Amino acid sequence: MNYNVKNLSEHLRRNGKPKRILTLDGGGIRGILSIGILQKIEDTLREQHNADDSFRLCHYFDLIVGTSTGSIIAAALAQGMTVESLRKIYMDIGKKIFKKSLLRKGLIRAKYDEDKLADALKNIYGADTTLSSDSLKTGLLIITKRLDTGSPWPISNNPDGQYYTTKPNNTIGNSEYPLWQVVRASTAAPAFFDPETITIADKPGYEPITGNFIDGGVSPYNNPSLMALMYSTMEGYKIGWPTGADNILLVSVGTGSSNANVTHSDISAKHAVNALLSVVDDCEVLQETILQWMSSSPTAKTIGRELGNLQNDLITDTPLLSYLRYNINLNEQSIQKTGIDLPDEEQIKSLGEIDAPENMDTLHKLGVLLAEQDVKSKDFPLNFKL
Repeated sequence: MNYNVKNLSEHLRRNGKPKRILTLDGGGIRGILSIGILQKIEDTLREQHNADDSFRLCHYFDLIVGTSTGSIIAAALAQGMTVESLRKIYMDIGKKIFKKSLLRKGLIRAKYDEDKLADALKNIYGADTTLSSDSLKTGLLIITKRLDTGSPWPISNNPDGQYYTTKPNNTIGNSEYPLWQVVRASTAAPAFFDPETITIADKPGYEPITGNFIDGGVSPYNNPSLMALMYSTMEGYKIGWPTGADNILLVSVGTGSSNANVTHSDISAKHAVNALLSVVDDCEVLQETILQWMSSSPTAKTIGRELGNLQNDLITDTPLLSYLRYNINLNEQSIQKTGIDLPDEEQIKSLGEIDAPENMDTLHKLGVLLAEQDVKSKDFPLNFKL
């Protein structure tokens, strides 16, 4: 091995060395598309470091961040799983968890059984594994949302974080949260899964205080890149990495963008879900605009006809980070550009669904083909090599 494998403290420590962040979007079953992209990223970085099969993405990235299905992937990578191993597991659990039931329609009762998801997560990470576990080889940040307060919660294994340790007032620290439960909270998409209840304070002689948590995608952070940048650089979060294009590399992986189509025949609950997904897509566009505006980005995409790709715009005198974004719009034109054998029109429409396991093979292949075209070794600056 041509590099030193760092421990958690070395990954998170503010030591004047360049830092690398990986962020993973939410998107339900479309997370398999992200895994297709990640395979190419893992191969590219392994080759760049002249490493053998022992190379892991958790060796390279100092912080891995995920929302919803992205949190499932992020936690597994932070534990040192290879992308290929993760692909096999994801394919298996996707088919089991998103199994349709005539008794569950997502109107009065959640569409899918959260117990199956919880059991799958326990099997992946370990039922007793907490955020303080040594099995987490690098920094991990998971985005969820507390339903009863309406506030996004970034939950991390950062030992210096304000809420990491249990407080004298018996507020339970992040370090004691089971990893599977935090991921389950981040994946609790409304109408698809019931909220996850987490005990957040437990004072002897009193009723425990609990919070109800839902999918982190029901916040501005379905694409968690901006939160990742804030978390790693703002002093309040107790990491405090310095900004700059030579100091921070942020690699962002999407699950495919899809416009929610609603017809007049749709029932109101489905209309509401599609409207929510539309807001998520709007937030994604805003995040990409802001991140391209403040960064040096060889992967910058056209934001709109007026703005272009912002190559002549910069919010500060110098870029705050280096930024790579890999994603695809799940429309016919973009899909054709990958060279894939085009699915029929009905399947193209269904690729944007977040609970269609029958699309996993196609979505994964799309991710692989997209990455073959877009992921280039030269876009990973050499000053960020291990």
